[in-house]
Amino acid sequence: MDGRRPLPLLVVVLLLLLARRSLTSPDADVLFAFKATIIDNSGSLSSWIPDTDPCSGHVTKWAGVICDNEGSVDGLRLENMNLAGVIDVGPLAALPQLRSFSIINNGFAGTMPEFGKLTSLKAVYLSRNKFSGELPDASFAGMSWLKKLYLSNNQFTGAIPASVAALPRLLELGLDGNRFGGAIPQFRSNELKMVNLSNNNLEGSVPAGISNMDASNEGLCGKPLQVSCSLSSSSSSSSSPSSPSTNQPLLHMSSMVVLSLVLAIIAIILSTRRRPPVKNVAVKNSKPAPTKEEMMEEGTTRSGGGSTTSKKSTKETDQGRLIFVKEGIGKFDLRDLLKSSAEVLATGNFVTAYKAALPNGTAMVVKRFRNMNRVGKEDFDEHMRRLGRLSHPNLLPLVAYYYRKDEKLLVTGYAVKRSLADLLHGSRLKASVDWFTRLKIVKGVAKGLNYLYEELQMLSVPHGHLKSTNVLLNDSLQPLLTDFALIPVMNPAHAAQFMAAFKCPEYKKQERTCKKSDVWSLGVLILEILTGKVPATEKGGTDLPALVNSVPREEWASKVLDGEVNPTPEATTKEALIELLQIGLDCCEEDDEKRCELEEALDRIEALKEASSGDHAAIDIN
Repeated sequence: MDGRRPLPLLVVVLLLLLARRSLTSPDADVLFAFKATIIDNSGSLSSWIPDTDPCSGHVTKWAGVICDNEGSVDGLRLENMNLAGVIDVGPLAALPQLRSFSIINNGFAGTMPEFGKLTSLKAVYLSRNKFSGELPDASFAGMSWLKKLYLSNNQFTGAIPASVAALPRLLELGLDGNRFGGAIPQFRSNELKMVNLSNNNLEGSVPAGISNMDASNEGLCGKPLQVSCSLSSSSSSSSSPSSPSTNQPLLHMSSMVVLSLVLAIIAIILSTRRRPPVKNVAVKNSKPAPTKEEMMEEGTTRSGGGSTTSKKSTKETDQGRLIFVKEGIGKFDLRDLLKSSAEVLATGNFVTAYKAALPNGTAMVVKRFRNMNRVGKEDFDEHMRRLGRLSHPNLLPLVAYYYRKDEKLLVTGYAVKRSLADLLHGSRLKASVDWFTRLKIVKGVAKGLNYLYEELQMLSVPHGHLKSTNVLLNDSLQPLLTDFALIPVMNPAHAAQFMAAFKCPEYKKQERTCKKSDVWSLGVLILEILTGKVPATEKGGTDLPALVNSVPREEWASKVLDGEVNPTPEATTKEALIELLQIGLDCCEEDDEKRCELEEALDRIEALKEASSGDHAAIDIN
């Protein structure tokens, strides 16, 4: 027997192995090299399987991987995965398309990873980990594309690196909740929209460029803080050089006494105005919504707004005043809202909404929440500012908010045409909503939701409450998403009971939500828009995915599409509607791993052809 005969077989095997190896993208090798540097005891990255690709087009196959339209990895979103270890970002330098990196809320420790090797990054999120130590001045040198940097709630010390201040395109910076010391540098970027330096050990004056940002530290002075730098410097200069430690504690004690006195006065005022308790009174489970006057009176009374003395005592606090987060809106206060004419728009277990017409004729919506006690005031303020920075044609902007421990008010703009639910299910209007309008609404909703996913990557569920009552319509019937991104501040039990994202299959089966929970809500909304039926997520509704799946696709046009819409859609539009039904089903897939990605859904929706004939008049639904 020829001893060399097995050689061709060996060659064939090697060729097959090499061929199989060539089928996987180089990005897969890079990610495996990165994975080898971290600890994944909980198996969060178990979908990173050898001999598979992380991307199929722009659809991701691996947990936490974001893919672009060319099938390359352009982001890592490894949030809330119980990952740990000391990160080495070196291998990621071989991903030329990598634009974002997020490891929020994990157990990573050690010093700052060398992100200077990843010069193409636009966003870095390291908040809520265990990083520590000083940051070298050159930590972010060369990262000229970096726009968003969040290092919040770690254990970093030392000065703020000069390379951070030198970032030319920086838009958002979160360094709060660390131990940074020294002076705040002058930032080079003139595009800064958000800076949070609170809860550190910083000293000196606040630079003019961030005077409207959150920079509250005990050692800082200047705007927006209520500490005069001249007073601070004169106090320091008047103290004896030989005994600085003698006067500083006295100055600190004096400040504490004044603060305690102010708080005591406020407490006395509130306690004297508090209504006496009523005993032995039976309270019915259902009661009418409080009037706008009752709501405002309660807020003003508790904040000390009922007397001249209490107004003065609370002037320097956030209690009793609206905090504005949107520029370009005329300023008003609680008294203006109290004087305005108003009507109740909606009332329920989740929120009570009022329309308030201000003296200048502007209409605003005031929403009253009683179940927003998940976070403290500082975190609540930060989240509201983040929402105030959002700007998109398909979002209803947050204008201002009012904070009290037991209840919150959110003030938004007013949508002229009310809600999509009114449009779809109002008996007077339903038959008037043509297919062109419904397609336009779906496209707008998908665009608005995708914007939230891009801007709020740190949130596991960027919207959280997507349904037809939370899609409002302007005078041209463009959709405006509202009540978005509230899960981080809602009481968990209340959110799980009432918010749309918690109706998804993964929460029903495993009591968890994920990024695709919003996608499931989008799918249900698409089916609701096309069938005209109330979904099962609402009382007395229909299981829409089951309904559509029970009918053969060739019969969808006659048996599934809303039969009250007249006229019957033309061939081009009908084809688009059938495809849109399929997109809705793909978004409603029970298994979230198989569920459509949001970007894929958006691309498919935008590719749909709308009706080509005629102009479509706006519908009056006032």
